[in-house]
Amino acid sequence: MDFEIIGDITNIEIIATGTGIRNRSRLHKKYGKGKWRKLKGVAQVQLPNGIIRLAEIHFYEAHGIGKKEFKLKLPFLD
Repeated sequence: MDFEIIGDITNIEIIATGTGIRNRSRLHKKYGKGKWRKLKGVAQVQLPNGIIRLAEIHFYEAHGIGKKEFKLKLPFLD
């Protein structure tokens, strides 16, 4: 992850669940079996050069495992 999430992720929406997630088998192998969901939300992020921006974040989450593999989507929202 080449950025740091500052504060909470808001406006969380589900993108895909269950068999709709293409990387599900990889997630099971790497993190364990769970009810995986692909989500998106909005958060303040700090970039490697220190600039703080508002950005859309995509990530995977499973109950009991937590949030994994955050991706920063461009362009920035602010």
